[in-house]
Amino acid sequence: MCPGCSEPVDQCKCGKKQASAGSGNVRVGRETKGRKGKGVTVITGLPLDAFELADLARELKSHCGAGGKNRDGVIEIQGDHRDRLVAALQAKGYTVKKSGG
Repeated sequence: MCPGCSEPVDQCKCGKKQASAGSGNVRVGRETKGRKGKGVTVITGLPLDAFELADLARELKSHCGAGGKNRDGVIEIQGDHRDRLVAALQAKGYTVKKSGG
């Protein structure tokens, strides 16, 4: 069911399905800045509200077997899990790009 219009996803009329699945703005990168050299994988650009973002963060942390947090619309997962997260997000229908090196 579409969360916006409460119709089945294939009959969605509000356009949220297209915006959430194919926006092309989802980036998965690795950062160490401000973390005393500890690396985290950062996921930005997800077009989700706070509750959906929290659910996705919980699912991705479980998928990677790592801790992390969700703040300011960004999901941070401890460690370098870029390849695994790109594959998981692509399986959900997002267009994902790796960012950084």
